[in-house]
Amino acid sequence: MELINKIKMNRLPFLILLLCFITSCSKDSYDIEPTNYDYYYPTEDASITAKQIGDGTGTLDPKGIAISKEKLYVCNGDVLEVFNAVTLAHIKTIANYTKGTTTIPFTQLSSISIDNGRIYVGSIDSRLFVLDEATTLGINTVGNGNWWETFVHVFGVVVKDGLIFVKEKEKSIKVFETSQITETSSWKLTPIAKLNTLNGWTEVYSMDVYSGNLVVAGRDAKSYLYYNIANIKANAAASLTTPIEPSKTPFTDIKPISVAFTNDFAVTSENSGSSNFVRLYSKEDFIKKSYKPLVNSSDILGQNPFGSIVSTAQLNDHIFLSDNTNGKIRIIKLNKSTIAEQKN
Repeated sequence: MELINKIKMNRLPFLILLLCFITSCSKDSYDIEPTNYDYYYPTEDASITAKQIGDGTGTLDPKGIAISKEKLYVCNGDVLEVFNAVTLAHIKTIANYTKGTTTIPFTQLSSISIDNGRIYVGSIDSRLFVLDEATTLGINTVGNGNWWETFVHVFGVVVKDGLIFVKEKEKSIKVFETSQITETSSWKLTPIAKLNTLNGWTEVYSMDVYSGNLVVAGRDAKSYLYYNIANIKANAAASLTTPIEPSKTPFTDIKPISVAFTNDFAVTSENSGSSNFVRLYSKEDFIKKSYKPLVNSSDILGQNPFGSIVSTAQLNDHIFLSDNTNGKIRIIKLNKSTIAEQKN
């Protein structure tokens, strides 16, 4: 009995220690902070159609769009429409480039970019119109409308940090400096550099600039095309003979249609087979060519599928989509839900 009692007494400290350990572990498991995951999903808040323009009997053929100072600008066939981006009220229709006694009718507007108080509007009829943002009056034009002169048509434009990138027919992007365009500059400007998009024809192209790179939604190349701007400047002269080629990661069956960098995301539209998708990526991952979308939607909550989204813009928590197939600007709200996962 004495030996047995001694063994039991020797076990007691061990059992107490084990119990304390288990209790401590159990307590720690509840003290661990849960991991939060943000989940984003779009809902459609409103849309802009032809009925909201003028007497409502016209058409809306939306292509390039841009938002600046709470105004939405829409390339609509042969005119530029201006809306209040908050109330969506139509403000005015701009049908001509007007500078003094010079009037040039707008035709086949494809793309638009706004930077540093200027509006840059691309026309498939081989012109780039430059307007004053405050008055919408003309500053100057680049190209004279002849495809064999400055531009072989214009299918895309983006302006950032003193550079103008103009996408032409087929596989060319011409690069200019904003300082080249003044009130008195010639329409026949010489580009400082040229870029090669590898593929392309007569499609409207979307481009944007982020983290020192020009990024192009290369629908015909089935990839996003990246051009390092420092490299463009360093090799500008040589590129006029041999255009600079992009860095890219090709997709198998995805055609990027548009790309825009907002405060929070890389907002894209992509085509795959018969479906069109709106996808949002982390900007940091996207610029590293890591394509894991945070939002991947071909419609709104199972309804109203997207058509071909040729351009996007964002104001606060609303994303504006230029849905050319359906002839409307769709305004979707980006909603966020946070899911807490408790670790055991």
